[in-house]
Amino acid sequence: MKRHLGRVVHVVVTVGILVLLVLFARRVDWAATWAALRSASPAMLLAAAAVNLVSLALKGVRWWIFLRPVGVDSLPLALRATFAGAGLNNVLVAQGGEAARVIFVSRAARVSSANVLATFALERLFELIGYILMLLLGLWLLPLPDHMASFRPYALGAAVVLGALLLYLLKRDVSAPAAQDISRWHERVRAYMRQFMHTLGGVSTGPRFAGALALSIGAWALQVATYHMTARAVHFPITFTGTVAAILAVNIGFAFRATPGNVGIFQFLYAFTAGALGFDTNAAIAVAFLIQTQQILPVTAIGIGLAPEFLFKRHPDNPAPGKQDGPSA
Repeated sequence: MKRHLGRVVHVVVTVGILVLLVLFARRVDWAATWAALRSASPAMLLAAAAVNLVSLALKGVRWWIFLRPVGVDSLPLALRATFAGAGLNNVLVAQGGEAARVIFVSRAARVSSANVLATFALERLFELIGYILMLLLGLWLLPLPDHMASFRPYALGAAVVLGALLLYLLKRDVSAPAAQDISRWHERVRAYMRQFMHTLGGVSTGPRFAGALALSIGAWALQVATYHMTARAVHFPITFTGTVAAILAVNIGFAFRATPGNVGIFQFLYAFTAGALGFDTNAAIAVAFLIQTQQILPVTAIGIGLAPEFLFKRHPDNPAPGKQDGPSA
């Protein structure tokens, strides 16, 4: 019953969002938007696309930091899975590519999916931490639009919660879970969760957290550069503050995607934020389309190209199964 209700709510929300996007699209001066698109500098767009790929690669390295202690030593494997997952995210809803990359690495490296999922949870946690940090700095240091200034108490509360969670993970007991009978399905689920929590605590160390935080800051900084370079490619006079506000706005719901690649929602949020800062909305839509074009097309091409490799190809250089029982020091 609860699962059915959840699906109904998801469908209603998705339909509501799509209706709002249609209403928004009817108000756009598409001729002005197309004129802005035609004025774009190809060289600047290619440079922005390259910066975006480097940003995604940093996320792969961040994941690898947590994968190494569970027996996944291959940085290329972590990078390939990250690009494959990002590519699938662009054609699937509800972040389906994220689940796929856990499966990819688990199969390719012959490591327990509970261990890989724990490392993935930490990698995603530091993606959120990087966003909250940028949100806090932006809200307190930059003149962001009024509708974003109201997020100050929520951002501060989220930072406190995340800080407490990191402290808990660092202090958590990491003793190995005792072996138990797993003949029934609910016992297997409990054993899986015990292994997940054991790995989560085992790979949580100060040096790994520091490295992940540095990579998160670098990845988000490169995203800001990607947005700003794309705006400059169409001669859109948005300021650095405007770019930061736009990237905060379009990523505020990154855990939920109503459309593949968030197409439509991304353009609405970017244009709304730019318009709130006094910039031309039609030109902002052109910028938003170009940002997603140079983000989605190269990543999707790479990701879809790599996905069959994980599904059908075995990796002879994988670690031996004996190395997969839990995190190493």
